[in-house]
Amino acid sequence: MATSANPTRDDFEALLNEQLGGAGDEGFEGRVVKGTVTAIEAGMAVIDVGLKSEGRVNLKEFMRVDDEHGLEVGSEVEVFVDRVENADGEAMLSRDRARREAAWDKLESEFGEGKRVEGRIFGRVKGGFTVDLDGAVAFLPGSQVDIRPVRDVTPLMDMPQPFQILKMDRRRGNIVVSRRAVLEETRAEQRSELIDKLSEGQVIDGVVKNITDYGAFVDLGGIDGLLHVTDMSYKRVNHPSEIIEIGQTVTVQIVRINEETQRISLGMKQLESDPWDGVGAKYPVGAKMTGTVTNITEYGAFVELEPGIEGLVHVSEMSWTKKNVHPGKIVSTSQEVEVMVLEVDSEKRRISLGLKQAQRNPWEEFAEKHPVGSKVTGEVKNATEFGLFVGLDGDVDGMVHMSDIAWGISGEDALALHRKGEEVEAVVLDVDTDKERISLGMKQLEKGAPTEAGASGSLRRGETVTVTVLEVRDGGLEVQVGEDGATGFIKRSDLGRDRDEQRPDRFQAGQKVDALVAGFDRSKKPNFSIKARQIAEEKEAVAQFGSSDSGASLGDILGEALKKKD
Repeated sequence: MATSANPTRDDFEALLNEQLGGAGDEGFEGRVVKGTVTAIEAGMAVIDVGLKSEGRVNLKEFMRVDDEHGLEVGSEVEVFVDRVENADGEAMLSRDRARREAAWDKLESEFGEGKRVEGRIFGRVKGGFTVDLDGAVAFLPGSQVDIRPVRDVTPLMDMPQPFQILKMDRRRGNIVVSRRAVLEETRAEQRSELIDKLSEGQVIDGVVKNITDYGAFVDLGGIDGLLHVTDMSYKRVNHPSEIIEIGQTVTVQIVRINEETQRISLGMKQLESDPWDGVGAKYPVGAKMTGTVTNITEYGAFVELEPGIEGLVHVSEMSWTKKNVHPGKIVSTSQEVEVMVLEVDSEKRRISLGLKQAQRNPWEEFAEKHPVGSKVTGEVKNATEFGLFVGLDGDVDGMVHMSDIAWGISGEDALALHRKGEEVEAVVLDVDTDKERISLGMKQLEKGAPTEAGASGSLRRGETVTVTVLEVRDGGLEVQVGEDGATGFIKRSDLGRDRDEQRPDRFQAGQKVDALVAGFDRSKKPNFSIKARQIAEEKEAVAQFGSSDSGASLGDILGEALKKKD
């Protein structure tokens, strides 16, 4: 049995374990302990940590940034004990594990306090990068590298910089960090400091950083402001690139500062003189001006009278004659046009312009060139239930009412005689420039126009006369009394009592027939009827040569009447 004077190996081991706070391997394994470098040989550092044997650690684990390990015999270092003894009887030690364990302890403390940590980006992995946090390896997602997407991370590699720990799990060895959170926090601090130095109305120089369709972002020395496209110039700007370019230094005025969102609105046109000052005197109502078409919409066209001053020509004020037409079919962008000022509203910065008012009223021009009674020629543009619309000189239309199309037939029948696209002749009956109407007549040019005889009443209703066939139509016969007497019309249904006799083709031009004056139309032109004459003669014959009880036939009576007439 061993005594205190002669302790055994077991006594020594028990005493050692008691000092390390455990029994057997539990006192050393899995812990960070201090050791002393006893030798440096073959790229290895021999370290004594007080175990049965020394351990060896590769010098690379002690390397610094400058590739120097800084060790010498007698140096004290902290190492992690993986195993107390390996197959060769040596202690298995690790400097990297010791550094990681120390780093984890430090990181857990800083994470709990919400502090930033320093690290170096040293590698790429799927979805992001690896960061060395003084021995502990963390994951940096690609979205957390910078505030804006970064295409090339090379300048950030192996450079000490601050990170914010988002989450960490020591058991799984998982740490997620963010560089973006640090930048946003820093930028927010800088923005607050800069905004405190800025004020609305202040004029400041800045550099154009980015251009979009709606404006440009200007760097004011660490904080960006938005220069909206509408605040770049008083004149119309289709795209900001027409005025500025990236990298250009511009002088702007701070229009508005939003304290809550820390957004700054900038303006360039505010530094220029306002062209709308005194616009009412420069553009009086009724004045004619020349301008350039800058934009065309469904409801009209915008015309620039001078840089910064635009007026709207509403679609209803674009043309005298073209109605319900898209403005793009009347004017084109960049076209120079003459307009008239119709209304000016300086407060709302609006000017109403008229394009047609700067041109001559086409109905007034037509009235001067074609007075009432003059003859015109045009194409039938449209046929309606009440008349024909005829295209005339000056791009205006005239209307022939159905009652003024032809003599002797109804308006409906007269309309059926004409078709769209047909060229016709007419006489001007009336021109109303205010209502933009032109009344035409076609029948006034026909041979069948009322004569003085017809108008004075020399022809009496019920009178039988001899007429000459002038023209055979499907609807009847156009006839004339004597050589230069009144002309009129015999309708198809009035050509005879029997249906076989009501065929216009049994007559021919130049043939003379007896007809009865059936009446007069609105223009006092006579209407004739052969049928009415036959019925009248029959009644007269029956009254003179027969009676209801005479026993004579109708043929006998008519035969006797004809003999007497002869």
